[in-house]
Amino acid sequence: MNEKELIDSAVAAMKSSYSPYSGFSVGAALLTCSGRIYTGCNIENSSYSITMCAERTALFKALSEGERDFEAIAIVGGRDGRITDGCPPCGACLQAMSEFCGGDFTILLFDGDNVNKHTLGSLLPESFKIKKQ
Repeated sequence: MNEKELIDSAVAAMKSSYSPYSGFSVGAALLTCSGRIYTGCNIENSSYSITMCAERTALFKALSEGERDFEAIAIVGGRDGRITDGCPPCGACLQAMSEFCGGDFTILLFDGDNVNKHTLGSLLPESFKIKKQ
């Protein structure tokens, strides 16, 4: 799996976004270590606090299918169905990823022209963890 294929999957997922309130669509494609891709889009709700981000949608789909090992995620976002921004994950998404991904987990942000590559550790250097006993 190359970066372009993962980004293309995120772009395709963005088309399913339900974002009537913000007008900002997001798509994500999560690559597992087994080579499978799980996609997600943002899904807004008029009770805004229960809106679900694209990244967590993809992550939770993968987790619900038994996946636990992840390699990378590509994220795209923009207005009016066009990719207009590099779209970094929110804090909640970063924290959710940190439960299952190490600091070297790759996060690809595509702004329509360029791919910016980050690690989870660089975007969330201090995640919350409960020490297992």
